Amino acid sequence: MDNQKLILYVTLGFILFLIWEAWTLDQKERQVEITKTEQALGKSGIPSAPETSAKSRPVGGQTDAVPSAPVTPEDDQRAPKTGKGQSILVETDLLKVTIDTNGGDLRSLVLRKYPEKLNEPETGITLLTENADDLFIAQSGLIGNSHKMPTHKTLFKSSKQSYNLADGQDDLSVTLTWVSPDGISYQKIYRFYRNRYLIDVTFKVTNNSTKAWQGYLYSQLRRRYLTESRGLLALPTYTGGAYYTPEDKYEKVSFDDMAETALKRDTENGWVAILQHYFVTALLPDRDTPVQFFTRSLGEDQYNIGYKDLASTNIATRGTGELKSQIYVGPKEHKRLVELPEGMELTVDFGILTVLSAPLFWLLVKIHDIVNNWGVAIILLTILIKLVFFPLSAASYKSMAHMKRVQPKIVSIKERFGKDKQKLNKAMMEIYKKEKINPLGGCLPILIQIPVFIALYWVLLESVEMRQAPFALWIKDLSAPDPFYVLPVIMGISMYVQQWLNPSVMDPVQKKIMMIMPGAFMIFFLFFPAGLVLYWVVNNLLSIAQQWQITRMITKQTQA
Repeated sequence: MDNQKLILYVTLGFILFLIWEAWTLDQKERQVEITKTEQALGKSGIPSAPETSAKSRPVGGQTDAVPSAPVTPEDDQRAPKTGKGQSILVETDLLKVTIDTNGGDLRSLVLRKYPEKLNEPETGITLLTENADDLFIAQSGLIGNSHKMPTHKTLFKSSKQSYNLADGQDDLSVTLTWVSPDGISYQKIYRFYRNRYLIDVTFKVTNNSTKAWQGYLYSQLRRRYLTESRGLLALPTYTGGAYYTPEDKYEKVSFDDMAETALKRDTENGWVAILQHYFVTALLPDRDTPVQFFTRSLGEDQYNIGYKDLASTNIATRGTGELKSQIYVGPKEHKRLVELPEGMELTVDFGILTVLSAPLFWLLVKIHDIVNNWGVAIILLTILIKLVFFPLSAASYKSMAHMKRVQPKIVSIKERFGKDKQKLNKAMMEIYKKEKINPLGGCLPILIQIPVFIALYWVLLESVEMRQAPFALWIKDLSAPDPFYVLPVIMGISMYVQQWLNPSVMDPVQKKIMMIMPGAFMIFFLFFPAGLVLYWVVNNLLSIAQQWQITRMITKQTQA
């Protein structure tokens, strides 16, 4: 092979192809006609109660006999879907939340510590919103067979319109109330905590009726998602559904999947979520409770993903009981995710190279804990990786240096044999044998290192810790492009230098490609986050230093 560096360029091209492919799959126009067959939910948007109760959870004493075939609640005396009731404002140290008494839905949620824009630190990013164009709300309710129950269409009442987590207060509760026509009292209670994005949702039922009460809890996310054409330079981040079960582990379910087929998955101790770059909204069922995960296409680019209990809660006459769940709405901070139910840390999606990316991220965090600067941590991590792979890199650069040394002889042979490929190859192999050069010696070490560098690429792309993290001087946000394009230009120059250090290309077409590639990559990286470009720049500069030193040493040895 007359230019080992071409392997690296081909590899970079392959990486870009994977990025483009991921973007195409994520952003492609939906070609699937939304089916009208029976879905996991009824037409009202309220999940049907299970046809039979595999398990039950008696609460509040002995229960009377209850029918075993619960039905979907009727829509009478319900407010219209996403209709407006009384808005309740809740503020904690991390969240600013709006709850609507119509359904007791979470209609708006703002992350106060994560600004929407770097230059507007007081304006937090909005994850949940009732805006029709970007509709994304969290709903929950009860379903059963023997009583009218509060769903996400029920109009609750609240004694207060605002709540604020006071200094020194660790948590606060917001209570919504509703009384059914048969006298059963329901309380929907949200509990918020200091320094937590986790929210408890509890339905407290006081059975004042003359019949035993049997019910099931459901919780769902409703989101509108429009397929957008973001262009070739858009980063391949995922927006869509996901769920986790102990049996199947982590699975994605895109909005296209929801449009084509309704999900029905029975499990215990899992979760369902909607993911977006850096953030996640997850529904967490009560532990050890049998549930069914479901999805549904609602039409007009709106989708539901959620779960419903499969084990009923039974409450005796004059008894009281509770049905509990949780919702996490916040950033994909690793230190928070690992404290949640199993598998939540997988929402930071490092792809098929998670086995490499996870330890790299762990090491990056440890370095940051020492230097307290993510840019410096990226530089030091890249240096450590280069040190680990130095023996392989050295072998590769030695091979390239030897190839460059014999390049004049190869040029002479090519001129002598012209287009006679058989004689040319035979003569070149004789030179390699005589000079003890392995023509593949520069390729294999590079190929071995590629998975590690791709894994680090995904670490830097997916980690919310990089979002709006400053580095130095003009770089105020490692997740945004370099505003003055300094790093991309340095990277382009470094690629030209690497090309100069490698054996020259004899083929005219390859030579033109090699001249174009550094400039093309420089233009592409103009739009990449500064943290990713910083990683490539440091890696290229270290590679240049290693290659220059090894080439210099071999040149001295041959001249001695």
